Amino acid sequence: MYRPNLMFFVLYFSLECICRSQSDIYSLNYIYTALSKPVDLPGIHEFTAMGLMNNQQIDYYDSVSKKKIPKQDWMREKLPADYWEKGTQSRKSKEQWFKVNVNILMERMRHNNTDVHILQWKHGCEIDQQSDGTLKFIKGTDQYSYDGDDFLAFDDATMQWVAPVDQALPTKRKWDGVQILNQYTKGYLEKECVDWLSKFMEYGEKEFSRADSAPKVYAFAKKAKTAGHVRLTCMATGFYPKDVEMRIKKNAVPLTEHDGVQSAGVLPNDDETYQIRMSVQIPEADKETYECYVHHRTLKGPIVVKWDGICCDCSSGGAVVIGAVIIIIVVLILVSVVLFVLHRRGTIAIGNGVAFSGVNTS
Repeated sequence: MYRPNLMFFVLYFSLECICRSQSDIYSLNYIYTALSKPVDLPGIHEFTAMGLMNNQQIDYYDSVSKKKIPKQDWMREKLPADYWEKGTQSRKSKEQWFKVNVNILMERMRHNNTDVHILQWKHGCEIDQQSDGTLKFIKGTDQYSYDGDDFLAFDDATMQWVAPVDQALPTKRKWDGVQILNQYTKGYLEKECVDWLSKFMEYGEKEFSRADSAPKVYAFAKKAKTAGHVRLTCMATGFYPKDVEMRIKKNAVPLTEHDGVQSAGVLPNDDETYQIRMSVQIPEADKETYECYVHHRTLKGPIVVKWDGICCDCSSGGAVVIGAVIIIIVVLILVSVVLFVLHRRGTIAIGNGVAFSGVNTS
């Protein structure tokens, strides 16, 4: 049976990461999510892993693709192929580790496999870039949750694991018993993670130094190629960074590709901001309510722009017909004037409705 609050658990750590954002604070976090069994939901995989820098996704892996991939252009450009190959092997190993351990925790919690259970791990570091450019370590994070509740966390100061629930005590005792493991964890959080973060800051300097910019949103329609239809377009432009969410809604219900929604995705503008367009073909006489929904990290809430029902160029067909009629009338008038002038000059003779040459053939 599918648990109604599954999505909350899956997004728990991700949402936590997005809450804080300061210009001189930089963070690097990795989030791993494992489900006890597959669920038939789009975009929800049995295992996922992702890297986040300053709340922006920089890499991704899931149990379907089984490949660690870059999610930022600068990651793709700056890091060699063997970085992604080694990363893929590491994520595959972690996927197997999670598969084993989520089952161990289910037994420890006395849970059966009827419901979906979730094991998550988040680890990373946060630094403060000083005015002289030096980096000051703020904190490291290494924590596990089970079904959205805290399960185990590493205390960087004491180099000990903290168990908020009794079921985590066996793991705490086992891990604390291996001091070299705790020393490695502390070293990773304070040194290795910071080194990687510093390197990523250098690689993505242009990306992270640019000021954020909010999108401007427009809704308009133009005549479609199909007779009696218009193409409704939602456009958001001028936003930065690149990540954005856009939907076309009909009576408050999002439309999908099955409804004919088309988009070329996010495209760059000349001023280093971005734009996105999404369109759908609808009947010209459609009187339903259509809205453009856009959400971006610069916004406190989504922008919703309602289409006013106006088609920009749907009346142009009538204008063409009128223009053609006017041209025909003008041509007829000109022909009549020419014929009249020629007749007055004797160039042509008009009789019995037949025109002959002025040359005498009698």
